[in-house]
Amino acid sequence: MFATNCWVIATEPGAECVVIDPGMPDVSHQLDGLLQELRLKPVAVIATHGHLDHTFSIRAIADGYEIPSYIHSQDRAALSHPERVLSPEFAATLSGMEFIEPKDVRELRNGELLEIVGVSFRAIHAPGHTAGSLMFEVSNELLISGDVLFAGSIGRTDQPTGSAKDMEETLRKKVLPLDDHLRVLPGHGPETTISRERRNNPYLNSLKGRY
Repeated sequence: MFATNCWVIATEPGAECVVIDPGMPDVSHQLDGLLQELRLKPVAVIATHGHLDHTFSIRAIADGYEIPSYIHSQDRAALSHPERVLSPEFAATLSGMEFIEPKDVRELRNGELLEIVGVSFRAIHAPGHTAGSLMFEVSNELLISGDVLFAGSIGRTDQPTGSAKDMEETLRKKVLPLDDHLRVLPGHGPETTISRERRNNPYLNSLKGRY
């Protein structure tokens, strides 16, 4: 519905995997098909932040496979109260819907390292889009950027708990220092690289002199 990228991370077909940002509408059945096709076994679900277009299917997947869910502590409340991080107009469309967080929710903080599915996920707290937005550096090869960094753009900062000031600090202190070779898998749109964004992203270019 919102063209959100749901990423499935595994080392090879037939291995364990991590599901990242399963959004809306319910993508659990589509995901099941992919997992069966590639013979993958999910062992965790990760949310880069608390917006529904990244979390709507988490409960169905996490509880269905009986696996833990990970989210930053500052965005955890959005799993059961998504209206807290949504615009009033969008929140109004949720009237009558009940949201319950998964049975096993584990909070992440900046710098935590998850060693799962044969790779390491380093959590990077990156507020600005939401207060609890996270990026993940994966085994020094990938950056799961959520709605912090897109190809040629960045995430919006005008919704509840968003902050333009925090986003600027995140870009300056958390994104610009990253290695150029990292492949960037964003929450929306095509993949990119840190090198390409450092050269072409206007939001990063405007900060270069202050980095």
